[in-house]
Amino acid sequence: MLEDTEFRNRRGERLDTSFHPGTKKDRLVLLGHGVTGNKDRPLLVALAEGLAAKGWPCLRISFSGNGGSEGEFREATVTKECEDLRDLLDQLPDGLRLAYCGHSMGAAVGLLAADIDPRLEVMVNLAGMVRTEEFCEREFGEVTPDEGLMWDEPDCPLSQTYVDDMESIGDLFDEVAGLGRPLLLVHGTADDVVLSEDSDDAYETADEPKRIVRIEGEGHSFSDDSYPQVVEEVGRWLDEHLAG
Repeated sequence: MLEDTEFRNRRGERLDTSFHPGTKKDRLVLLGHGVTGNKDRPLLVALAEGLAAKGWPCLRISFSGNGGSEGEFREATVTKECEDLRDLLDQLPDGLRLAYCGHSMGAAVGLLAADIDPRLEVMVNLAGMVRTEEFCEREFGEVTPDEGLMWDEPDCPLSQTYVDDMESIGDLFDEVAGLGRPLLLVHGTADDVVLSEDSDDAYETADEPKRIVRIEGEGHSFSDDSYPQVVEEVGRWLDEHLAG
């Protein structure tokens, strides 16, 4: 059913998705990407394929303005992508138990959504962004909004809308503290895009159940070498907190 579903957000923009069937009934793992990314980034594909092989149905999502989804990239903010995620939840079949796994800014999207939406039962942050304002200043502080680009990528203009949203959020430690759901954090120790301190401090802030996994020498998007470990850690977390 999900492979044939067309998801749209509240603005009517179509959200591009890819479904990976699994054997576990009435369960679904949603996968969200980071800034300048999309559902087809190698990490998300490897994770979805690996989890599906373990029986977990997965749905990879490109947020509006990214990848094959409709919308403008300049409007792609944490706040809007949170709306995309919640709109997609409204269109899922009844009775599904849901986990959300977000990479980078996609993790911030998940934390913001989970703060106001109890349907997300289990959370996974991969190189997850928590300090949004600090990230924006560190990575794009020398770029002029509405004139320059994110990381010199021609299809990824830095908008004032994006900067304002990141500054307005500031950080998501209140959302972490109030999460009240199982939280797995996986971070590479060599990540120079979203610093591993975001996950370290989120772990200290969160209530149980929680787990942090530090993968030595891995960068922001992990690598072929570490994908199997990421799949194994996420699969184990789902087995512990969503299988029963």
